[in-house]
Amino acid sequence: MADYVTRFAPSPTGPLHLGHAFSALTAWDRAQAMGGTALLRIEDIDRSRARPEWEVQIYDDLRWLGLDWPEPVMRQSERGAAYQAALDRLADMGLIYPCRCTRSDIRAALSAPQEGVIPMGPDGLIYPGICRGRGLDDAGPDDALRLDMAAAMRVAGTVRFAETGPLHAGHYAFDEGFMVEHVGDVVLSRRGVGVAYHLAVVVDDAQQGVTEAVRGADLFEAAAVHALLQRLLDLPRTDWHHHALIRDTAGKRLAKRDDARALAQFRAEGLGPQDIRRMVGL
Repeated sequence: MADYVTRFAPSPTGPLHLGHAFSALTAWDRAQAMGGTALLRIEDIDRSRARPEWEVQIYDDLRWLGLDWPEPVMRQSERGAAYQAALDRLADMGLIYPCRCTRSDIRAALSAPQEGVIPMGPDGLIYPGICRGRGLDDAGPDDALRLDMAAAMRVAGTVRFAETGPLHAGHYAFDEGFMVEHVGDVVLSRRGVGVAYHLAVVVDDAQQGVTEAVRGADLFEAAAVHALLQRLLDLPRTDWHHHALIRDTAGKRLAKRDDARALAQFRAEGLGPQDIRRMVGL
């Protein structure tokens, strides 16, 4: 499959750990098996947390693992115009609205007795629609922009995508009722950061020609949102390959604060790439 393209897209906000190694190696192994290409993308859209030194270490760690990639590397911090164009298109379709609600506002609304069990979606608490109906001409500088899920689904129709990963392999289809109840009005632009992950990843994957996105199982629930955005923006449909997460001895998934499992630490201790492969089960 010469046209197979996948990617590894870390954020330079801390050291790469075993979980990152598993994801990167899985992506490169799949690209090699398919006769395709694995790309590297730096997701540095959150400028308050991204650091140049962490980006340099990403390159060093991946090369130490024996991986290489086409240059130049895409960096989200250089992609603002593409993200704004996508937001403008959704705005022209009447599918986004400004939201000034804080997390406390949302939790308070969802905690009302008549709401019953607090609903959770791919973004956490499912937004109860407090600001829905506000026009973009009413947007303040600190407002987030949300996707009106019901309106978006009426435009897009049924959302479909294919999953190739070992945990959820199959073909999926979600209707308006499911997306409204279980996903809700997700944030597409966030104050202080700019474009949110959901929109950035869809726009970037399309620009890079990604045919199958390899990523952790914690993002599986977001696949329906991304498939919907691809449809709304007339972008090529991507398949997803969600892999298992690497966890610590207590069963908790690794985070960047887990420096004891950082690849740089294993390098300093004299381990090699094959040791890392063995540790993550590859």
